[in-house]
Amino acid sequence: MQRYILRRLLYGIPTVIGVSIVIFLAMRVVPGDPVVVMFGDEPELIRPEDRAKIEADLGLSDPLVVQYGNWLKDIATGKLGVSFWRGDTVADLIKRRGPITVEIAVIGIVLAWAIGVPIGILSAMHQNSVADYLARSFTILFLAIPSFWLASLTVLLFLLVWGWAAPLGVIDIWDNPIENLQIVLRPGIVLGLAASAYIARMTRSTLLEVVREDYIRTARAKGLRERVVVWRHALRNSMLPVVTLSGIIFGFMLEGSIVLEQAFNVPGLGKAMVGAFRDVDYTVIQSLVLLYGVVFVLINLLIDVSYGWLDPRIRYA
Repeated sequence: MQRYILRRLLYGIPTVIGVSIVIFLAMRVVPGDPVVVMFGDEPELIRPEDRAKIEADLGLSDPLVVQYGNWLKDIATGKLGVSFWRGDTVADLIKRRGPITVEIAVIGIVLAWAIGVPIGILSAMHQNSVADYLARSFTILFLAIPSFWLASLTVLLFLLVWGWAAPLGVIDIWDNPIENLQIVLRPGIVLGLAASAYIARMTRSTLLEVVREDYIRTARAKGLRERVVVWRHALRNSMLPVVTLSGIIFGFMLEGSIVLEQAFNVPGLGKAMVGAFRDVDYTVIQSLVLLYGVVFVLINLLIDVSYGWLDPRIRYA
C-alpha cells in the first residue's frame, strides 16, 4: 500500500507541473494589465517611466522563464508568491481564508450524503413506485436549479423577510463558532442540496445493478431480512461509483464555491479568486489554481485508497 501511494504521488507531479505551466502562460495571454488597473479609469496618465518602474517592481519586466522560475522558487519556500496589491504572500491568504472554503465544502458533501444516499436507496428498493417517482423528481429539480440562483433567493429571503444578514469578515470557527456557522452554513446547504441530487441518482443506478446479482438473490433465498441484504451486502458493493463521484464533487465544491461565496459575500478563497481576476493579480490566481490542482490529485489518491476498504477483493500491487 505504501509503495502504491508513493507511486501515485510521483505520477501526480507531472500533472501539477503541467497545471502550473498552463495557468502561468494563460495569465500572460488573457486580456488585462495590472498596471492599467492600478491607475483606475485614467490609464492615459501612465508615463512610460512609471510603467517601467511598476513592472520592474512587480517582476513583470523579466523574461517569462525568469518569472516562472521566481514563482517556482516562491512555491518551494512555501510563500506561493506575493500579491501585487496587498503585498502579503498567497500562503498567508490561504491560511486566513482557506478554512472557510473548506468548511463550506465539508458541510456540502456531508449534507449531500445525508440526503442523497437515503433517497437513492429508497428509490432503488421501491423502483417505479410513488416513492421512486418523488425521489427522481427531487433529483431532477435540484439538478435543474442553478446554485447561484438558489443562493440569491436565499439571501433575499433572509434579508427581506427576516431582516437578517450574516456577519462580515473572516471569523474562524475556533474564535466564534456561532458567527462562523452563520457565515458558512447557508452556502454549505445550497452546495449540499445540489450535490445530493447527483449522489442520489448514482446511488440508485448502482444499487439497482447490484440487487440483481446472484449473491443478492442467494442472500434472500437464505432467509436474510431485507434490511440486512441491503445494508450489509448490496449497499457496500454499490458504493464504489458513489465514492468516486463524491470525491470529484468535493473537489469541485472547493472550486465551485467561488460563485456561492460571491453571492453570500463569504470571505473565502473563492471570493479572493474573483477579486484577483478583477485586479489582474497574476500571482494569486496562479497559486490558487495550482492549489486546486494539488487538491484534485490528493482527492483522487484518497478515492483509490478507499476502494480497498470498501471492496476487500481490490489489492494494490
